[in-house]
Amino acid sequence: MPSINGSDVKKVVIACDAGMGSSVMVASTLRSKLSPLGVEVVHTPVNEIPGDATVVLCHQGLAARAQSTAPQAVVVPFAIFMGDPAFTKVEQAIKNGETLES
Repeated sequence: MPSINGSDVKKVVIACDAGMGSSVMVASTLRSKLSPLGVEVVHTPVNEIPGDATVVLCHQGLAARAQSTAPQAVVVPFAIFMGDPAFTKVEQAIKNGETLES
């Protein structure tokens, strides 16, 4: 099971499926919180997660696909697009150098 120390995270990938815009809002919100910490936030379709991805956030229904597309990455699923605890978990791990696991 992949894991990473939050202090080693340089890029967070927000992976989506339908492109309905909700995940774009997630990416924008996280970008504003994580860019001051030197972390890039990118948005990509779940089937096109880049090979250098270390942390992937995606809706729980896409988690298995994300893990198969990016087996090297820590996949953090979320249930709701705004205010899900998964976002806070990732942000806090990066800020505090805590371990993130799939």
